[in-house]
Amino acid sequence: MRISLTIAGLVALIAAAAACSRDRDRGTHREQDQPRIGISEPPRAPDNTGKNERDRSGQTVTAGSQKENPSDLKITRQIRVAIVEDKTLSVDADNVKIVTADGVVTLRGPVRSETEKRAIERKARTTAGVVRVDNQLEVEHQKSNQGER
Repeated sequence: MRISLTIAGLVALIAAAAACSRDRDRGTHREQDQPRIGISEPPRAPDNTGKNERDRSGQTVTAGSQKENPSDLKITRQIRVAIVEDKTLSVDADNVKIVTADGVVTLRGPVRSETEKRAIERKARTTAGVVRVDNQLEVEHQKSNQGER
């Protein structure tokens, strides 16, 4: 029952993201139409080339590394629930990658602050069955309230 609720929640999240993307593509929300005071050049798109190459190298833990045994799936699910239920954490925190293999939890993705990074790691470390936590979370530079609930 909980798994189907989790899956339903993920499907709803993906649908909402797709709708936002369509709105952006249709031009209903265009940042380039906004006045830009004190900015001499347009913002650059993020360059994730280094991260993409790292992830393709086969040496990096990715979502495909998640073990399918019941104990690892339970650990991952419990950590995700703990993060999502903590309303002090940002949307970025809700979306971090949690990969569990043989009780070893790897945390990856951007978070808002060092405090948030430590809070997520603490939730993982205090979850029953966790052998070790590899915290690869990256603190993003402060954004102007983006990613907050």
